Amino acid sequence: MMQNVHLAPETDEDDLYSGYNDYNPTYDTEELENDTGFQQAVRTSHGRRPPITAKIPSTAVTRPIATGYGSKTSLMSSRGRPVTGAIQDGVTRPMTAVRAAGFTKAALRGSAFDPLGQSRGPAPPLETKNEDSPEEKIRQLEKKVNELVEESCIANSCGDLKLALEKAKDAGRKERVLVRQREQVTTPENINLDLTYSVLFNLASQYSANEMYAEALNTYQVIVKNKLFSNSGRLKVNMGNIYLKQRNYSKAIKFYRMALDQIPSVHKEMRIKIMQNIGVTFIKTGQYSDAINSLEHIMSMAPNLKAGFNLILSYFAIGDREKMKKAFQKLIAVPLEIDDDDKYISPSDDPHTNLVIEAIKNDHLRQMERERKAMAEKYIMTAAKLIAPVIETSFAVGYDWCVEVVKASQYVELANDLEINKAITYLRQKDFNQAVDTLKMFEKKDSRVKSAAATNLSFLYYLENEFAQASSYADLAVNSDRYNPSALTNKGNTIFANGDYEKAAEFYKEALRNDSSCTEALYNIGLTYKKLSRLEEALECFLKLHAILRNSAEVLYQIANVYELMEDPNQAIEWLMQLISVVPTDSKALSKLGELYDSEGDKSQAFQYYYESYRYFPSNIEVIEWLGAYYIDTQFCEKAIQYFERASLIQPTQVKWQLMVASCFRRSGNYQKALDTYKDIHRKFPENVDSHKVGQRWQWELPWQKRGECWQCTLHTCDPAPCACAAAFCDGPRTGTKETAALTPDASYVDPLGPQIERPRTAARKRTDEDDFADEELGDDLLPE
Repeated sequence: MMQNVHLAPETDEDDLYSGYNDYNPTYDTEELENDTGFQQAVRTSHGRRPPITAKIPSTAVTRPIATGYGSKTSLMSSRGRPVTGAIQDGVTRPMTAVRAAGFTKAALRGSAFDPLGQSRGPAPPLETKNEDSPEEKIRQLEKKVNELVEESCIANSCGDLKLALEKAKDAGRKERVLVRQREQVTTPENINLDLTYSVLFNLASQYSANEMYAEALNTYQVIVKNKLFSNSGRLKVNMGNIYLKQRNYSKAIKFYRMALDQIPSVHKEMRIKIMQNIGVTFIKTGQYSDAINSLEHIMSMAPNLKAGFNLILSYFAIGDREKMKKAFQKLIAVPLEIDDDDKYISPSDDPHTNLVIEAIKNDHLRQMERERKAMAEKYIMTAAKLIAPVIETSFAVGYDWCVEVVKASQYVELANDLEINKAITYLRQKDFNQAVDTLKMFEKKDSRVKSAAATNLSFLYYLENEFAQASSYADLAVNSDRYNPSALTNKGNTIFANGDYEKAAEFYKEALRNDSSCTEALYNIGLTYKKLSRLEEALECFLKLHAILRNSAEVLYQIANVYELMEDPNQAIEWLMQLISVVPTDSKALSKLGELYDSEGDKSQAFQYYYESYRYFPSNIEVIEWLGAYYIDTQFCEKAIQYFERASLIQPTQVKWQLMVASCFRRSGNYQKALDTYKDIHRKFPENVDSHKVGQRWQWELPWQKRGECWQCTLHTCDPAPCACAAAFCDGPRTGTKETAALTPDASYVDPLGPQIERPRTAARKRTDEDDFADEELGDDLLPE
């Protein structure tokens, strides 16, 4: 306010510059103790009041200045009345405006200056909450329900579906208790419907995630039937999804359409998604015409890759060639809405610009763009491979049409991939010459395509065991693109086939340096280390590969094999157990387990796995031989017969299996069958000496009444003259004669089953009773008369 106060001139009113150097007594602070007006303001609230709003006279008007030494002019408010604390006619106006705040002038009389009220002591403590009140209990319970819902959602996002479901159920139970308490305290209108909706929706979602579809449908029905929940009809989409998972396609379509009716037309994106679900469901039910209607509407309103691909599938199912071509062109024309790769190339050497480009080159948005582009390329390549063989007279012409369409689109780089797929199709049709000719066309293309074609050619020649050609094209692929891991792996394979394992390992290592996820190179370098007897390094490679390919049967078998070579059968058995959990019908793995248990001396476990291997593959000679030997060792020769008979069917030119069958008959007590088997063996293999020897020997082991005719006479191998043993067969042998010595069988034959186990002589006991007549002479009186 003081900036508008001017000193009034005393003498010369026309002097505009007079009065500026005069001393203003207002700023005199030395005599404030004697200024009664100032002291009165200090003792009251006058000094703490805001500035007055009285009109200030202009500088042209002369007025006296109030000081502590002179009289003051009466202060007036904007409405012309005296302000609070002003002195008018010697009487001070009472300060009534501060009474509402509890201030009284009498309370401060005789007290010291204390504007902050510190003399009154500390403030009283805050009022404590009454935790036993119903409102506080309801508030705490509601907070707990919200926390449980959040914990359930977090557990679901972390993959712990069971914990998420338990939290959701607990939240549902507490929410029902909360509703009952609210009904007792307040009116039903005050129930928190949003909380109830969130609890039920989360519970239904967790039921669905845990594949408890019946409970999920019941929970969704509770939400949908409650009219108090706004927009609850949209959840019929979720119910339709559950019916689709249950393959109840009719109900899925019904709920999709009900949800579509309840969604307004302004939500176009949501309606398009529901119609896409309806189209997919129609495809699963085989109603391709209805699916085409839904998908064509989508492609006309808001085209997308999934709808375009499904439309091609529908046209392919009904065999409409022209419509397939049009649908493929629509799929090609779907915009990706992603930035060009040139955006991520620095146009200058500005360090700030380069930092920004490096930051956005691999951010989440860029990764999403790459995924979208990869998905588009996958749909286009799959659709082209699907329709190319049927849209024209031959698949080659169909591929050519697809290549021309792709070249005219934004996916130009896919044209070369389609050409390579064309060559692969030739391979599947066993037309190797056409495949090679198609791939050789890429030798003059750019380096990336040339490297891919040369890699495929190298692999083809490798499969045909033409290692020189395979090595040549592997070199071409490596020279075209040194960072192509597949080309380096093929080059390593050709060197591995030539036996240079050290050099092959170098190429595999280079492939891994270029692409650490190249599983082929990692597997092959493990095999190389096995060949070089560097088992520790081989085991390390296979364990790394197992971390990438958790359920690879080849990797599990290699780990078990390395442990076996390291003479650690326990670890080998453990890894083989993991292998048969992945492929329980692998006869090779089962037989290997049986072999390891047999080496450990556990015959029962070995028999179990050998028998399982025989069940899945009954043509493994090694397994058959082990099972037959096991039954012979356990003295069940009659059970071993079926295994040796099967072996004789698998290898009919091997006489040893039939000899084993005959020996099993002999040991089991079926002598006649054994003799017949020996005769049959001799007829099939007349030059086999073993069968002839065992026949002669076994005939003499028979009881005399069962021998029948002579072995040689029966087989017509002796002279037509009477056999030297004819008399012996007719009259029986005479002990001690020359005929007996002449007919003694040849004992040089060895039983293929080995020596028969001698039966324990449990019935032969030493006689302890002495004869009473041992030392006495018999008299004549004991002889018969």
